[in-house]
Amino acid sequence: MKLLNYLRFVERTFLVSVFLTMVALFFWGVVAREIGGTFASRFAWIEEAVRLMNVFLVFIALGLALERGRHVGIDTLRDRLPERLRNGLLKFIDAVGCAFSLYLVVLGYSLVNFVLMTGQRSPTLDIPMGWVYLAPVMGFGLLALRFALSFFGVIDRFSVSEEAEAETH
Repeated sequence: MKLLNYLRFVERTFLVSVFLTMVALFFWGVVAREIGGTFASRFAWIEEAVRLMNVFLVFIALGLALERGRHVGIDTLRDRLPERLRNGLLKFIDAVGCAFSLYLVVLGYSLVNFVLMTGQRSPTLDIPMGWVYLAPVMGFGLLALRFALSFFGVIDRFSVSEEAEAETH
């Protein structure tokens, strides 16, 4: 459990850091465009950097969102099922979710290797585009981990926590 708390801390720290960096860069990009001239052209890379950071922000947040019950789901039928049937359904959902996420990790890893071999680079940042494709690999890896933890009962992602309930009121 201590390791999971550390992972949550690292994920949250990364997400907040990336988001604040995106805000600062975007703000600076607007200021540079307002000043104008050749000064603004020196910061053309900011928009691309913010877009790429947003990709990482979305994918890295997948695991935390699942754990907190923030993914879209149809719970009306699920909640009306008898407990024994509901528990089986929840295990099935977790197993299929984990398997599908792991499949996407494998596909994503293949895509990373393929794009790195093509030598494709980003236009303004001039970084290998294959590194950008690591975002889904990492995100779906974290998602698969959360599905597995839920399957084995380490986390209970289906119950509404007091914290989440307080946020909705």
